[in-house]
Amino acid sequence: MSGRVHARNALVLAAALALAGCVTLLPKADPVTLYRFGAAPVEATAAAEAGVRIGIVRAPTLFQRESAGDQLLTVSGDKVAYMADARWVAPAPVLWDQAVAAAFDGAPSIRLVGRGDPAPATYSLRLEVRSFETRYERGSKAAPVVLVRVRAVLTPARDRTGVVETLIEARAPAAGNRISAIIPAYDKAVGDALGQITGWVADQAKGS
Repeated sequence: MSGRVHARNALVLAAALALAGCVTLLPKADPVTLYRFGAAPVEATAAAEAGVRIGIVRAPTLFQRESAGDQLLTVSGDKVAYMADARWVAPAPVLWDQAVAAAFDGAPSIRLVGRGDPAPATYSLRLEVRSFETRYERGSKAAPVVLVRVRAVLTPARDRTGVVETLIEARAPAAGNRISAIIPAYDKAVGDALGQITGWVADQAKGS
């Protein structure tokens, strides 16, 4: 009986050692670092005016499909890829919408209103983010440029024939070809683009 117990214990020990050996042989993946954009302050290009802020209701954002996830898109010539070991903390359209809301909160003469808001909306704004990417324009080893290109369409609530639109482009060179330099370039490009957008919307609303 004792011999059988020892034999069974020996088998259990051997199986445990084999399992432990299998676990230690598995590759260890490096953790993916999460980032966000939209922290840079937005400077509207329209002059501040005292008085009631004009209400703007915003349509759902249309976002470049290749960049609409949590991966950072890179473009080098005709080659497109995603950065390894780096992700946005949330899908890019979510962070974009948060940055847009913050930019309008700081705008002096316009403000975003919800569709159920008791205050009337004078205009409807639709933003189409057509480019949101890291571009290697001088080769894959040189510092890239972050490109943000947005089509903005503003529609009067009472006169649908008075639609106006513009194409906003912001470019921000990274300080180097490393993720720690590229993320601040996204902040800069997004802040620049949103400054142009809020300034343009304010100018259109003021001139109506």
